[in-house]
Amino acid sequence: MHPPPATANVRVRRAEISDLDDLVALEDRTFDSDRMSRAQYRRHLDSTSARVLVASANHRQFLGTAVVFFRQRSSVARLYSLATRPEARGKGIGTVLVEAAEVAARQRRCRALRLEVRTDNHHAIGLYERGGYLRIGFLESYYEDGADGWRYEKVLR
Repeated sequence: MHPPPATANVRVRRAEISDLDDLVALEDRTFDSDRMSRAQYRRHLDSTSARVLVASANHRQFLGTAVVFFRQRSSVARLYSLATRPEARGKGIGTVLVEAAEVAARQRRCRALRLEVRTDNHHAIGLYERGGYLRIGFLESYYEDGADGWRYEKVLR
């Protein structure tokens, strides 16, 4: 297998129903708990309150995904999930997906993007902090397996 391309070749687009198998497979490979089900992904693909984004090197080389939630009458969007294929990690795919999530939030006139991350996920914490996210809260026993989390926020300009 060839290494994933540089981020210059990566395209982020809105996920389609044809991506459902890839989305669920990546979810299952990435997360040990707090996974989204196939039915949840299916619902989010058609929802006006969610945006499912996919990063790919070409239309079929699936590299990662981000899920953003919007609430009516709220100016704060939520980056609910971010996942990249193991062989694509460390190549800027996460950064590209976070930036695309921010664009989606701005398009919805959101003033900020929030997210939660496990306190032991140092790779993701570094990604968010390098991207300008500030830690705004501690979430005790937040995750399904009892792990603690941090809440981060970035004010969108």
